[in-house]
Amino acid sequence: MYTYKTFTVVTDNGPYITKLILKAPETVRAECIDKDTFSVYVERIDPKTGKGFLENHTWPGPKIFPSQGYRPVSAAYPCDENGGKVYQSGHIALEMPYQMGAPIGYSMAASLREGGYNALVECRYRVTQVKDIPGEVPINGWIFDESQGDICPQLRGWQNGCSHYEPLPLNYGYFTPDLDHAKQSFTALDSNYGDEWEHTFPEKLPLVIWLHGHGEGGDDPALAYTGNKVVAISSDDIQRKLGGAAYVLAPQCPTFWMNSGAVNHQDPKELTSSKSMYTEAVKAVIDEFIDLHPDIDRDRVYIGGCSNGGFMTMRMLLSYPDFFAAAYPVCEALRPSDFSEQDIENLKHLPMWFTQAENDPIVPPDGLVLPLVRRLKAAGAENVHVSLFERIVDQSGLHKDGQGRPLEYMGHFSWIHTFNDDCVYDLDGTRVMHEGRPVTLWRWMGRQCRK
Repeated sequence: MYTYKTFTVVTDNGPYITKLILKAPETVRAECIDKDTFSVYVERIDPKTGKGFLENHTWPGPKIFPSQGYRPVSAAYPCDENGGKVYQSGHIALEMPYQMGAPIGYSMAASLREGGYNALVECRYRVTQVKDIPGEVPINGWIFDESQGDICPQLRGWQNGCSHYEPLPLNYGYFTPDLDHAKQSFTALDSNYGDEWEHTFPEKLPLVIWLHGHGEGGDDPALAYTGNKVVAISSDDIQRKLGGAAYVLAPQCPTFWMNSGAVNHQDPKELTSSKSMYTEAVKAVIDEFIDLHPDIDRDRVYIGGCSNGGFMTMRMLLSYPDFFAAAYPVCEALRPSDFSEQDIENLKHLPMWFTQAENDPIVPPDGLVLPLVRRLKAAGAENVHVSLFERIVDQSGLHKDGQGRPLEYMGHFSWIHTFNDDCVYDLDGTRVMHEGRPVTLWRWMGRQCRK
């Protein structure tokens, strides 16, 4: 029996294991193995019960999926210890295709916990050699069934913590930029914009806050930044757009942000209040994190979140209207009637970029974000934008439906376009501009500073 490592990619739909890295007992050459050399079997285990489970997916349609079975292998090759292809090695990479809505390769389970919360699951693999590896003495009989951990390059720089706010401490995930790496990858002159936007690496760094949706509540802070592709904010691309480097903070709610505390809410459908019992606790996490990192620019603190977290984003803005430099709410769910005229006056100065889909079945824009934006603009708001997508359709070319067309997601999944930086157009169909130049959401964000 031999060992393996998993290789995870955090996708638009969360974390998938896309590759196994086998530690072989002998060196293998590339021409000696192919995708049919090994058979891959996996069991997805709930770490709290130690048992497998049936997963109920409501998207893209109501289906029950078993959490065990065989995964096809699309490619096999010798690799280095991190999965990079080489000609010969004592490590073997097995690439496995994954498909949205088919969770056998998914290392998260949707709505596994009571209350509808998602959960990260343990994936136990057993890889069996089913075809001889040729040689002077043919090799056969290899079995790999002991995990030696996971590799996920997107999680470099991410850690977990817990606040010290005694009334209500919150778990959180956070990203600390590697400044040496950031400076090496930073381009002082952005060739897309020319000499006018030449800039240098900042002495103080912005802080980007993300507030997760309902499904990522619970007691595992990794869900707060892997349940959606929040780790995109720590990518070189978005870090450069934010000015070169940025901290990222992702607090986790033990229940859901809409919980007012007035009753013991365990189901968002029982919501009776526009308040949140977590407002002060979230502010305490932010303040504590900033105090721990003196190189954070207090005039460049940005906040956003999706759905339940979009609600909480607006809740934080109402409570602390002069604290944040900009906001990026996604499918936000705070009702327009919960904004007083004074609230509108307090917020009209704040740069905001909303993202939404027209066909969102959970938080329809006509009843939520659009009336709010109209009130803000009527009050004189000048730096408020809305990227309103007709539908949420894959723009990467990576994901297709059964007919080979770009995969269409549920209309509520508009955070996909936020993290892929697809937001470029305003509500009237024109490009969002900054200093006379067209910008994407993240490039716009990096230019905002508290006045």
